[in-house]
Order: sequence, then structure tokens, then C-alpha cells
Amino acid sequence: MGTRMITSTTEGAQMSTKKIAARAALAACLLWTAAFPALAANTLKDVRYAAGSGGKVDITFEFEQPVGAVNAFTTDVPPRIAIDFPETGNGFDARRLAVGSGAASAVSVVEAGGRTRAVVDLFRNAGYTTRSNGNLLVLSLEPGAAASSATAVAASPNPAKRLDSGIRVSAVDFRRGEDGSGRVILRFNQEGAQASLRRDGDRLYVDVENAQLPVDQARRLDVTDFATPVTRLDPTSKDGGTQLVIATEGLYETSAYQTGNEYVLEVTPKGAATAAVGQVGAASQPQRYTGKPVTFNFQDVPVRTILQLVAEESGLNIVAADTVQGNLTLRLINVPWDQALDVVLRAKSLAKRRDGNVVWVAPQDEIAAFEKAREQARIDLEGKAELVNEIIAINYANAEEIATLLTDGSKSGGGGGSAGGGDEGGFLSGRGSVSFDTRSNTLLIADTARKVEAIKSLVAVLDRPVDQVLIEARIVIAQESFAREVGARFGLSGQESDVVVSGSTESNRNYLNGVANANAALARYQFELDLYNQAIANGETATRPSLPNTPLPTFTNILSTRFANNTASALAFTILGNELDLDIELQALQEEGRGEVVANPRVITANQREAIIKQGDEIGYVTITGSAGAQTATVQFKEALLELKVTPTITQDNRVFLALGVKKDEVAGFISVPGGGSVPQITKREVTTAVLINNGQTVVVGGIYEFEKREDLSKVPFLGDIPGLGNLFRNKARESEKAELLIFVTPRILQVAGASR
Repeated sequence: MGTRMITSTTEGAQMSTKKIAARAALAACLLWTAAFPALAANTLKDVRYAAGSGGKVDITFEFEQPVGAVNAFTTDVPPRIAIDFPETGNGFDARRLAVGSGAASAVSVVEAGGRTRAVVDLFRNAGYTTRSNGNLLVLSLEPGAAASSATAVAASPNPAKRLDSGIRVSAVDFRRGEDGSGRVILRFNQEGAQASLRRDGDRLYVDVENAQLPVDQARRLDVTDFATPVTRLDPTSKDGGTQLVIATEGLYETSAYQTGNEYVLEVTPKGAATAAVGQVGAASQPQRYTGKPVTFNFQDVPVRTILQLVAEESGLNIVAADTVQGNLTLRLINVPWDQALDVVLRAKSLAKRRDGNVVWVAPQDEIAAFEKAREQARIDLEGKAELVNEIIAINYANAEEIATLLTDGSKSGGGGGSAGGGDEGGFLSGRGSVSFDTRSNTLLIADTARKVEAIKSLVAVLDRPVDQVLIEARIVIAQESFAREVGARFGLSGQESDVVVSGSTESNRNYLNGVANANAALARYQFELDLYNQAIANGETATRPSLPNTPLPTFTNILSTRFANNTASALAFTILGNELDLDIELQALQEEGRGEVVANPRVITANQREAIIKQGDEIGYVTITGSAGAQTATVQFKEALLELKVTPTITQDNRVFLALGVKKDEVAGFISVPGGGSVPQITKREVTTAVLINNGQTVVVGGIYEFEKREDLSKVPFLGDIPGLGNLFRNKARESEKAELLIFVTPRILQVAGASR
């Protein structure tokens, strides 16, 4: 495969901008004209200039014979005009003519391959016209207006006459780049469009003098919604050509390039990254270009000439394959040189590979074939390499798991195993194998030396201790209860009949009879006491009577069921009359209760390893099976546990992801089983969840809140509804219970020296 080397020397890299540009132009001329050897049919005899009014300059080229067709093109950075005279020799003695007037700096002349090129170096971009008169060709330079686009003129009596080139604008398109840039695309029906860019305030002007604008393309495009520096596009016809006016806002940078039948202008906000135009074989992510901005304006120039200019600007050594051929029409304005190189490569289906300061350029298929052949040679060589054996001791990991990772296959075998051979798979070569010994936790590797070293490096990364995590859970069960009862009961009875308002008739009669007996005993005691006192006052001897032991009876079965054992909550008394007895009982009770249960399980485990901790009882119970006379008693057990089950995963940002389950069981009672025995009733509290928590942070992973409220009312019909007085004929009871379950979790990372995650 033949290649040609295009280099840039250190001396050339240190030249001034003008010298580099001049050298690039001369080198391009040599490369270009060398490809077209011919016999010179005319000769350039002299070059002179004359300064005109208003800063204009006329440069005159004198030949031995009348001038034929000439080709001219321009470059903007550095500004220059190049004119090619085909089949013309150079008879001008001085190779460089200093001008220093108007916009012209100097004129350089060089001959190669039967052609002569004149390069006019400019102080600034300037428009120009050419006219021929016999054996004279006059180049007239303007004082320094916007640079005109490249022109190709032929000697004719009326060179100013513009002919229809047949080029039309086929589409005006706009796209938004990933970096917020606006991309304006002008498409033409054929190649050869000559576009130039200039800026005036907040407007950009793209002039295409040799392309006409169809009526259907002369429409304004409002692109404000794209959020780029470009707000509006106005294509119009001007002097037989096309002018695209681009309205902009804000600070921005511009770059433009032209390949084939497309002209692309990118308007990028200042500070935004420059996105890649595209590179063969590159990653899908945008590429950042950092090269020095350049401007190229070429019409049908050999690709090898453009590569030479890129080499001069970049300071790289570019090696072009012999198969890099063809010409290219290219216009790049203020584009980084590395982006310009990618544009050229993409336009000609070329690719590049860089090794240090040397860049190899060749067709894509050629580079792909070379790399494929090189890789195949490496594989063939590796397939014949000698196998080596290596024993690798595993300290923290599991040898079998690492063997599975290396081979990406399943392993089996008591106390050891092996795998390998066959096709290339995992981290082993096609002839490699790996064995493991579970007793000593060791790997045995058989493979090429290169593969063995790679596996050792991998094992060194995998065989490291891991951080540990302390997980602390707190289970809080809070209970609260409240009860209050207020009311009254009445009982009425008489000597002839029993009248009952509240309570049972029998209990009221017995109560009243007991009261009557107690009152009679007290009356008899009082009478005997009076006789005793009178005898003592008369000086007589008497015996003091004893106090009767007759207790006052109480109400029975009139307290509420809830407060039957709390006699202090009720006050009962009787009002006695001659024929009617009234029994009254007043009730009032308030009861409050609060309780709290806290469980605090803790456990430590390694990263991504499950841990379980539990505490509790096994509740035994008896069940009876079989029929009468042949029954069998069976003892069984049921667990009532406090349990924490958790698997932690430490993230790269030093947080902990927990997959956990927390359970708290209690025995609520026993349920009798028909036929004998009983079964325990378990109260279960459990949560299963996954949560991401900061190191050392406490979070509530679950909670249950229960609330029960009850109100009861007992009353005497009609009497209990009387305002005020009705309180004596009704009984109110109110109960409320609250229960709350909260589960807190706190993970703490316990870092281990040299640990991996």
C-alpha cells in the first residue's frame, strides 16, 4: 500500500501568519499543477501595478501572446486572491513583487507542470474585477470592502456580463444543534455555487452570486422558537443571484463550510461547546473541536492540496495513501482546522487514524480492511502462543464465584471444579481454562501469558474486603385508652304494692324490708337507752343497753357491668316515707390508661449480604384428634417472634439501599377447640419494604394508627329527655382507644480499610 507523506517542519510552524499562508499557497500550487503536466503555450513576461484614486489598485500581467481562459479563487484567512494561467510559463524574473498600496500587499508568481499561478496577498478582504486586452490581463482591487467570492472568468470584451449558471436554490433549511446553536442549510440543485458570508451588526449576509432563487423558496422563516441566536431567515433575489439575510441576537460565533451542493452556516452562542460535524468511526456523543479557526475557499481543488494546507495549519504530519484522489469544492469560514479535516474526510468517504503527531488518511474501506487484517493476525498469533499455568489465592471473595465470572458459565464438582476450552468466552481465550479449589479457596488458571496477566489484574480488583453496615431498628407500640360513665338509678316501693322505676322489683322489696328492720332495732335501742339514763339519774342500778348489730342493706344488681367491681363509683341511699320508699343511686367513673412497648433489634452484615436476627417464644398448644374413646392429644408450637431481616447495598455516593423486613408478634390469647385443647391467637405486626437512606440517617419506614371510639346511653323513656331533670333518669358511657405502631430504621456504614463496593 503506497502512501505519500505531507509534513510540516518546526521551522515552518514558527513562521508568521503571512509566511505560513504564502508557503501554503505555493505548496498547494506545486501539488496541484504537478498533477497536470503540459507544454507551456504562453509566457508571463512582466507584472506591474498602478495605484488609482480612492485606494484602488490595478495589477497588470503582461504575456507574450493574448490571454486565454483563467481561473481565480480567494481565501479569507489570510486574505488573498489566486489566479491560475493554464499552459503558461513564467518569464517574470522577480518571484515576488511588493505592492503595499490600497488593499494589496504583494504579488507572488510560481510555475509548475506547465502552469503559472499568481497569488496576490491582501491586507484585508477586498472585492476585485478582471479584464483582458490582448496580451494584458488587469486585476482591479477595491479599497477594502467585503471580499468577493471566487470567480472564474474568461478573456472577453465584456467580462462584467453575468451568464446564467443553471444553479438554483432548492431548499432553505434550519436546524437546532445540541449545544443551542442554529444551523442554516442552503441546498442547491447542483454543485458549483459560490457563497460568501459577511456580518453587519446583528445581521449575517450570505451572498450566492451565481445561484438564482426560485419563487417558491423566497419566503421568510421565523425560527425564534428554536431558542438559538438565529431569529429569522429572509431569502431574497439580488442582482440575478441570491442573498440570505439572517437576523440574530446575543453574542455568538459563526462557522461555515460548503461541500458538494450544500452550504452550512453554524451560529453558536459564545461559550457553548462546538458540536462535531461528524467523523467516520467516532462515538455517537458530540465531539469538541479545539483547533485554530481557518478559512478555506476552493473551487475544484485536489483533496491532497487541502490536506497539505491542513498540515501547515495544524503542525501535524499527514500521511495520505495513494488511493486518496479526486477534487473537492470547499468553502469553510472560521472553522477549527480539526473540524475542517473531518469535513474533507466525510465529503470524500475517507477516514483517519492518528498515532502521536502522525495522521494516516485513507479511504474508509482501506482502513477497515487493514485493521481487520491486523486483528486477525493478532488472533492467529495468540492461538499459537504457549499456555502458562498460574495459581491465584483468593482472600476475601469466593473462588467458585470468581471462576463463574471469568468463564460466564456454571461450575460443579465436589471440592473443586474446572471450566474452559472451546470458543472464546468470558475473560479466557479459546484455549484457556480455570479450576477452583473450595478447600483452599484458590484459582488455577491455564491460558496465554497475556490473558493470565489480565486475569490477575482483574482478580486483584475483585478480591478485596467490602464495607459493613450496622442496621438498627426500633419498633414503638403506643396505646392509650379513656372511659367515663355518669348516671343515676331510682327505685320506688310501698307497703301494699311495689313501684319500681329502675332495677328489679324483688331487690327493691328486700332492700326496703331490711331498712325497716334496722329502723325498728334502732328505735328499740333508743327506748332502752332512755330508761337506762333515767335509772342512773334516780340513783338506781341499771345495765347499759348494747347497740344493735343490724347492718343497713345495700342495693343489689344496679351497678353497670363495666363498673360492677368499683363500688366507690356509686353512691346509694333511701328516702323513707310512711307508705312510699324512694331508692336513689348516683354513678360516676373515669378511667385512663397509657402503655408503650419498644423493641430495638440491631444487626451487622457485609455489603449486599442478607442478615437475620430474631427473638421470641414458641407457644405450645394441645389439639385433640380422634373419636370418643380413642382420642389422641397432640402438642404443637407456634412462633411469636421479634425479627429483623435486611440486605444492605452501599451506593457510590455513600448512601445505603435497604431491602428489609421487620416483624413483631404477640400472644393475644387462646381459642378453645371443640373436643378439647386450645389454640393461641397471635397479634402480628410486620412491614416489608425497600428504601434508600443516607448514612447515619433515621427514617420511619412504616406506621399504623388505629382509633376506636364508642358512646352508650341508657335512659328512662320520656323522663330521661326532660331538660335538666332528665340527667337523673339517664346513664351515659363513653369509651375511646388509640393504638399507634411506628418502625424506625438507622443504617451506619462501617468502613473497612482497602474495601471495595
